[in-house]
Amino acid sequence: MSDARPMRRNPGPSWGYGFLLWAERWWPRWVFRPALMAGTWIGFWGMPEQRRHSREFLAIVRGRRPTVREEWRHFFAFAEFLMRKLRAGRGIEVKCVLLPEHAAEFTTLARSAQPALFGTFHFGCSDLLGYLLGEFGRTVSIVRLRVDNSDDTRLLGARFGARTSFLWVNDPANLLFELKATLEGGGSLALKCDRLEFSARAEPFEFLGARRLFPFTIYHLAVLFDRPVVFCFARPGSDEDAIEVQASPVFRPQPGAGREANLQAARGHFQGVLAALEAAVRREPELWFNFLPLNPAVADGAEGRA
Repeated sequence: MSDARPMRRNPGPSWGYGFLLWAERWWPRWVFRPALMAGTWIGFWGMPEQRRHSREFLAIVRGRRPTVREEWRHFFAFAEFLMRKLRAGRGIEVKCVLLPEHAAEFTTLARSAQPALFGTFHFGCSDLLGYLLGEFGRTVSIVRLRVDNSDDTRLLGARFGARTSFLWVNDPANLLFELKATLEGGGSLALKCDRLEFSARAEPFEFLGARRLFPFTIYHLAVLFDRPVVFCFARPGSDEDAIEVQASPVFRPQPGAGREANLQAARGHFQGVLAALEAAVRREPELWFNFLPLNPAVADGAEGRA
């Protein structure tokens, strides 16, 4: 029996994305940007729960209660990112700038024919990393939550259609079969690894001053199917349609090492990834696009969930 969950909706009216696309295209920038800022204030006051989670997160990062303007800036940064996605979906070219650290290792893997697992987070412009993989000719299945009014996903799916497909997490029972079929068929997967809701496995890692639970499924898949894992996340570049991409070292399960030894090595790899993510979050906390409770802290010695 399927345990598919009810279809969700993004905040805002059903016509909102279409109007934003039209206004961004036809209004001069000196009109559109103030209008986007005003609309963000309306959304900001109309989403008290998301505002509370933003405030709690910013207080942890900044070590003090954030100002109202800092909270609003968190929402406006997301509005600007949404416009980047919508512009990309309607055909504007995205320039991906791969930062030097670990770039050679990432490029070697991305250019190879080897199936791989690509991890990322709800940080900055990471939803646009499909453009980077597209530059290397990569075909990838993206694990994603389907929502009822997501024109950004529809537009990006149409643009990437030749090289990307979506595996929807709304029905976890079917997702397990689809993941298995994709990996056994030699496909590559892209997963976000920060939200716990749809994760089958989670473990505690150091992040923002506490041991917090994070999804760890990507590494179990890597060990089970002998796939390399690499993480990337992206921030806005200096140009309106450019993104700067930071890659991690590549994790490769070692044949003959055994499952537990490989998982222990994977924990060290992921902790390094989260250290780099934390540094980026502390530099630009407004780019942490999780308007949800921060990953829960666990007591020392507590185990993750299977």
